[in-house]
Amino acid sequence: MEARDIHTPVMLERCLDLLGPALQHEGALFVDATLGMGGHSEALLERFPHARLIGLDRDLDALRIAGERLSRFGDRVTLVHTVYDGIADAVATTGATKADAILFDLGVSSLQLDEADRGFAYAKDAPLDMRMDQSGGTTAADILATYGEGDLRRIFERYGEEKLAGRYARAIIEARRTEPIERSGRLVDILQDATPAALKAAGHPAKRVFQALRVEVNAELAALERAIPAALGLLPVGGRIVVLSYQSLEDRLVKRELAAASASTAPAGLPVELPEHAPRLKLLVRGAELASDEERAVNPRATPVRLRAAERLREDA
Repeated sequence: MEARDIHTPVMLERCLDLLGPALQHEGALFVDATLGMGGHSEALLERFPHARLIGLDRDLDALRIAGERLSRFGDRVTLVHTVYDGIADAVATTGATKADAILFDLGVSSLQLDEADRGFAYAKDAPLDMRMDQSGGTTAADILATYGEGDLRRIFERYGEEKLAGRYARAIIEARRTEPIERSGRLVDILQDATPAALKAAGHPAKRVFQALRVEVNAELAALERAIPAALGLLPVGGRIVVLSYQSLEDRLVKRELAAASASTAPAGLPVELPEHAPRLKLLVRGAELASDEERAVNPRATPVRLRAAERLREDA
């Protein structure tokens, strides 16, 4: 099946509208920091024929699929195997120093969710891998086998915002004494058994634990904390950034970074705002935008999305 048949880019037209004003000139550079299967990038290259693309992804399968999909654009496309916090180095390797438009479409890609043997989906029994880059690194099974109860509780609380974190951590420690926890089906059973009957109707007990394991395996929040400031540093005046987040931890981090850069740093009581205190960014949307009801009905993966966007107003002092 073609990539475009199994992957529907989230809030595609809105992303193109927001990024478009920065891509009107000859040689404009667009960085897709989370290329995935290339849906957003393909549409952008079609819409803006003068634009060039640098596409980043840590998933080698995604880079291969996107490379095939985007091959018709020839030398307008450069693909780089890296995590998104490597954005500045990736841009520099092409000889560029600035990026006119940058997109982050965070979270798990359709490719990763739909390939059962990657272990991302709690609804499918599979090896507990969860690595976005399968060329190396720690798997979710490794974490479940080696982390102590306190560390498991910490990641479930911090990255999954799970109220039963302690209970689930204890259940995992107890279960692994008899047999390693290597498949998603067994982990789901352990979590189901550890969930009080009164809470089982409040949502699937594995959802937040699987999210927490995925974030830990891929160090997603730590990478994002480095990636957003690095991306903002690449934008020229008039350059634009759009970020699509799918869970509250990501969105809060993005909100904090954009809010700080869009606020004046002038000391209270200063009669005149000096240029070096003026905001560096202008927010392009009020709060976080949601996908439309129509899009969510057609593409359920758009349901949790939160979109934030900003434009560069001035260079750093």
